[in-house]
Amino acid sequence: MNIYLRLIYEFFKIGLFSIGGGMATLPFLAHLGENTGWFSYADLMNMLAVSESTPGPIGINMATYVGFSVGGILGGIIATLGEVAPAIIIILIIASFLTKFRENKYVDSAFYGLRPASTGLIGSAGLSIVIEVMFSGTGTLGIKWKAVILALIIWFLSNKFKYTKNWHPICFIGICAVVGIVLGF
Repeated sequence: MNIYLRLIYEFFKIGLFSIGGGMATLPFLAHLGENTGWFSYADLMNMLAVSESTPGPIGINMATYVGFSVGGILGGIIATLGEVAPAIIIILIIASFLTKFRENKYVDSAFYGLRPASTGLIGSAGLSIVIEVMFSGTGTLGIKWKAVILALIIWFLSNKFKYTKNWHPICFIGICAVVGIVLGF
């Protein structure tokens, strides 16, 4: 199959089924990496770090990143379009029937039922990231102590230390990037 057709097909599926936002795409992207060999799980964590520290939705950034890695600029564009196409199609359909959807008890119940599913996908993605970042090292018990210590420091600075508690998250991302470069994480 042509790489561009495969990109649009794969990212259309991801965009269609990853309800709950960008973090909900992680299980789908992990599966995509395993099946295609386009990227490893470690690459996925790097993509997530880049996507989180750049402007824009995480899922879209990751689609663009993978598409660009696999198919250059055109691949990035195609993967991004594949990712957003289902949402655009669904929004257009919903908008055309908005008044009927707003009062339909089945639609309301379906959206209520989707909440736990998206929560589970986001929780699973978050737990996978914690395990990969903190506990897949070669240190004692496989713990990456530098990452654990840095996470605890950032948690303390962003939640408990009154002078840095109200800083914008980008400040902490920048600090971590500098620490990672200086200490060679």
